[in-house]
Amino acid sequence: MNAIKEVRKYLLKKPGSPSSHILARLTSALAEETEFPLGDLYSLEAEAFELAIELMKDWRLDRYYAARIKLFDVVLNEIPEYADGA
Repeated sequence: MNAIKEVRKYLLKKPGSPSSHILARLTSALAEETEFPLGDLYSLEAEAFELAIELMKDWRLDRYYAARIKLFDVVLNEIPEYADGA
């Protein structure tokens, strides 16, 4: 996940900025799957906005892969006839 590394660098580079505060809250909301007011993204400076978009893309892709893994687990572990290759 490259975006999380870039967000971390940004937060370290600009620790007290309003954009850092918003990025930190967005990161937390994605990790905890809680609500985040999308209107807050409007107040981000351009670099932070791009990081926010990349972070959300990575989060979405990670969720997609997690769902696929869960599906494979269900098919392979809970439905024995498919696990045996039948």
